[in-house]
Amino acid sequence: MRARPVTPDALVRHVVGEIGDRPSGRLRVAIDGHPGADPRALADALVDPLRAAGRPVVRVHAQDFLRPASIRLQHGRHDPDAFFDQVDVGALTREVLDPLGAEGDGRYLPTLWDPALDRATRAPYEQAPPRAVLLLDGALLLGRWLELDLTVHLALKPSTRERRTAREERWALPAYDRYDQEALPEESADIVVRLDDPRRPALVVER
Repeated sequence: MRARPVTPDALVRHVVGEIGDRPSGRLRVAIDGHPGADPRALADALVDPLRAAGRPVVRVHAQDFLRPASIRLQHGRHDPDAFFDQVDVGALTREVLDPLGAEGDGRYLPTLWDPALDRATRAPYEQAPPRAVLLLDGALLLGRWLELDLTVHLALKPSTRERRTAREERWALPAYDRYDQEALPEESADIVVRLDDPRRPALVVER
């Protein structure tokens, strides 16, 4: 793989350009990566440029679509395999991705589950405009048969992941190693960005 160094602003422009090259209907874009790569920050940085380009934006966090604790924690609080499957893929598809697809009616649920309180958020449904771009951020999202129109993977080396993970959270690191091996995110994502140095992103341009 060959990567080209870019500035953070240039990275945002590149992703916005890739979105602009897609069909003008609703688009479902996932920004995927370990929290140490901060996929939420990149997704947030895309909002204003997309709106300036005339595209309404819908922001959704995969963290708001986790399975209930009774399922996620049935083997204890430190089970990497349960962490690997913590997102309720069925609910995310039903409540967000299908409604915002080409055949959907645009009526989506912005949040489903509050993991801190372990209960439904009871958020009301919202209506996405016809040309809206969904920006979904989260971790471990690829390789799950999610219907997405553009995927961005923020890649970190295992050693970088470990450095950027708090000691009390390192029990989850094997889930990311498994993800690299099974989902092959650096091969399957439409856009791959290496972020071992957050000040100098490197855009993978040849695979």
